[in-house]
Amino acid sequence: MPAALVARELRRRFGPVEALAGLGFEVAAGELYGLVGPDGAGKTTALRALAGLVRLDAGEVRVLGQDPAGGGEVRERLGMMPQQYSLYGDLSVAENLAFFARLYALPRATFRERARRLLALTRLDRFRERRAEALSGGMYKKLALACALLHEPAVLLLDEPTTGVDPVSRRELWALLHEFVHGGMAVLVTTPYMDEAERCDRVGLVHRGRLLEEGAPRDLVDRYAAEGRPGRHGGAPDFEDLFVARVEGRA
Repeated sequence: MPAALVARELRRRFGPVEALAGLGFEVAAGELYGLVGPDGAGKTTALRALAGLVRLDAGEVRVLGQDPAGGGEVRERLGMMPQQYSLYGDLSVAENLAFFARLYALPRATFRERARRLLALTRLDRFRERRAEALSGGMYKKLALACALLHEPAVLLLDEPTTGVDPVSRRELWALLHEFVHGGMAVLVTTPYMDEAERCDRVGLVHRGRLLEEGAPRDLVDRYAAEGRPGRHGGAPDFEDLFVARVEGRA
């Protein structure tokens, strides 16, 4: 089957800054793919390009075989959760969901059923009347995720969804993502946290707008360990050791 997400030789400059320098990767349906790298690596620019929100200097993106900048049906099958400020703080949990349902033109009965299910999944059903600005960081992110999932997209883009989230909510967010992936959704998540790489099916290590290495997290670490290089404290290397070594070797 064709890949749900395709990025080929993406290039984008913002003045003197080269945000994307030939980045490329693919994500299959039913796969959780992580773009892992530090701030400024180009992760957010790549995600916005896949959503059709950034005009590329060169390269090509395809979502479900189509150009997302063209709008139409592909936009209806794409969900996106920005890193910050995706909700209306003065609206309640229920009102935010209702607002997004209007944007997606969901029939009233469909909205009620999906909102009920998503509120139960995110454990926000008891906080329906709480304003978004009064939610904790973890609850806010779960509501943003619920809003992005209301129209049941085939592809979901998440920009650092666990930043500022407590450990319990962080674990719950990842559990939700795996549940949707098991249902066939293609999910692309960006993260600066090396420990989160192991929660993905495959990852791409990104630095200065380039893909340094790609593969299943455990396979990448095993190959690195086979090179005979120890971890930071003399023990077995982990994903952070791998990433630092690759950055230092290719900077």
